Amino acid sequence: MKENHFDHSGLPKDRVGYGVIGAGWMGHVHARAAVRLAHHYGDLPLRPVLMAVADTLPEHRDAFVNQLGPVMAYEDWRSIVDDPEIGIVSVTVPNAFHAEVGEAVARAGKHLWIEKPVGLCAADCQRVVTAVRAAGVQAAVGFNYRNFPMVERARELIDSGAIGSPTHASFRTLSDYAADPGGTLSWRYTYAQGGHGILADLGSHGFDLIRMLLGDIDELVADTSTFIERRPIAKPGSSHFATVDVLGVGIDFGEVENEDHFCAMVRMTNGALVTYEAGRTAVGDQCNYGFQIYGTQGSLSWDFRRSDELSICVGDGYQGRPTQVAYGGPGDGEYGRFQPGAGVAIGYDDSKVIELARLLQSIARGKPIGATIEDALWAARANEAVVASAATRSWESVR
Repeated sequence: MKENHFDHSGLPKDRVGYGVIGAGWMGHVHARAAVRLAHHYGDLPLRPVLMAVADTLPEHRDAFVNQLGPVMAYEDWRSIVDDPEIGIVSVTVPNAFHAEVGEAVARAGKHLWIEKPVGLCAADCQRVVTAVRAAGVQAAVGFNYRNFPMVERARELIDSGAIGSPTHASFRTLSDYAADPGGTLSWRYTYAQGGHGILADLGSHGFDLIRMLLGDIDELVADTSTFIERRPIAKPGSSHFATVDVLGVGIDFGEVENEDHFCAMVRMTNGALVTYEAGRTAVGDQCNYGFQIYGTQGSLSWDFRRSDELSICVGDGYQGRPTQVAYGGPGDGEYGRFQPGAGVAIGYDDSKVIELARLLQSIARGKPIGATIEDALWAARANEAVVASAATRSWESVR
């Protein structure tokens, strides 16, 4: 259903029509990245022009148009897929619709920018992978934490042998957004809409970082927990940050169907051993995402909350060596696109600008740059191995 009119005039050859399916918070993040792209990547051979948004909720559509400009607003996402002037589509809908919408976007011959976890399971993700490959389009996945300059510097140090051969590491993605028992039962807490809870949400990010930095995962053993088993039923469209007074009169509750927490021991194909913990009810922790990696000759660590810092221990000797803090600067990843000098932290929204720029570069070069749809499939397989291991109490293969 068309909500308002916007003149789709012909675009120059270096412009491509861009639409967003899903007008919640993440849809706004994607659209803002498109608006900011030219500020930081003036040399791109192709730039997106925001043309349309689709969402089932009229209040979401209205807020999007009010904040991001006069674009076509649709209730049915297929209107964007069917628009011949749109060549790039963001998919920022709830997890349950990722596979259906992502597959349709690719089949329509449009380039895809999709949020993880790309469906409720690995089979969902495989559908999108197959569609992308068959259509010959480019696809980027929302694994934005790998885009931070100091994460990329960490990978360069590991690849160069600066810390020797990686031996063991710890990764974490801990947050408190679900710590309040009064947090309402949004789509994130049901399997049919959100999939496997913390695995689909933050687990995907963590497994992507593990693979990016340390290579492929061989097998893992894990356990999962749900600490808050019932939540107040949410109003349609409610954020997972919405809360109510659980002692209030007339509050209806529903069952939480998926996981609040998991902990895994992961063995890499190169023999390194990784412990990975993820949780959404970690009281006192807000976006505590990061890693500590040890090698035979050194170590390094990174914390998202201090994203411009990388703690590094390299050099001669083994015992009593100091760890130094290096600050990001031009020359580290895409840092120079945003700041001219060291010590100014790159933020979350900046990492999404980088993500979109790499999709545009992928389109121009005809080959993937950055996080790919295949990376999403690896993360989905790791998530499923966690679920299987928690059920069998045994090691599960990821390869």
